[in-house]
Amino acid sequence: MALETDLRADPHPEAAVRDRTWAWVLLMLVAVAVAARELHPMQISWLRNLLIVFGSLLIEAMPFVALGALVSAAIEVFVPASSFAKIARLPRAVQLPAAAFAGMAFPVCECGSVPVARRLARKGLSPAAAVTFMLAAPIVNPVVIASTYVAYRGRDSLALMVIGRFTLGLIVAMCVGWVIGALRPDGLLRADASIDDPDDVDEPRAQRFFTHLSGDLIFMARFLILGAFIAATIQTFVPASIADRVATLPVLSLLAMMFLAFILSLCSESDAFVAASFTAFGPSAQLAFLVFGPMVDLKLGALYVGTYSKGFFRTVLVVVTAVTLVATLWVEVIWG
Repeated sequence: MALETDLRADPHPEAAVRDRTWAWVLLMLVAVAVAARELHPMQISWLRNLLIVFGSLLIEAMPFVALGALVSAAIEVFVPASSFAKIARLPRAVQLPAAAFAGMAFPVCECGSVPVARRLARKGLSPAAAVTFMLAAPIVNPVVIASTYVAYRGRDSLALMVIGRFTLGLIVAMCVGWVIGALRPDGLLRADASIDDPDDVDEPRAQRFFTHLSGDLIFMARFLILGAFIAATIQTFVPASIADRVATLPVLSLLAMMFLAFILSLCSESDAFVAASFTAFGPSAQLAFLVFGPMVDLKLGALYVGTYSKGFFRTVLVVVTAVTLVATLWVEVIWG
């Protein structure tokens, strides 16, 4: 794939993507500031609507992003990777479910789960179990469950979105882990993928904690800002009739929301608020957005290519797309 080829040529692909994203966020904020100063937004209906939607998404989602960054930093500094040693000693048949459910105890976003899974694979955890944990943790952890509940509270689809996201997240993660274990039982990591083990760092833990906290918070917040702005722009300028037509098509509506999740590249602590704002789409399409996004998006593509061996990103993309599509189609049939 073009993305995989281009990113592999860069020795630090994730840094390049972060820099470009941060530049776009700054440019967008400058544009909003200039518009607010020159155009008197409260007197222009479209600009007023855009700023209201944008601001409401940020206000609702930012506390969960901050909480996720706090917990992620604590895990990075205080929880050793050896905690997962017991999973590696389990029978192979139960390693994948155990790794998936282990994600409940590690409230990290999808960006944070990649280095954790890399470290676990380096320390002997099977590739299948490491990948299963990596994909499940950003969906089944308590911070994401809580944010999904808050985003959909008061709606008839609340139980479906919370329980459905948790269940489908486990299923899709285990399916990908099984495929990875079958196709590449060894050699999951790239030969040049370095790893920093926090247990070997002499820096004081408190200093490392606040370093990770500030880095995670800034990293996640800029993707939230960009995603919230894009979501507000779509809702402001895309005619409701177009969204309504796409939303009524059984398969296309699911693929459209999955593609949107891939492009927006939101963090899992905040994506439920963005998904819930697309009210033209039904629960199954919003569920596809919430399951697909934390497993495959643009920023994760850079991290996957820079961390794992050739073909890993392509395999994950194909399997996640297929399983998510089939599962949410069944949800659509059952839910109606």
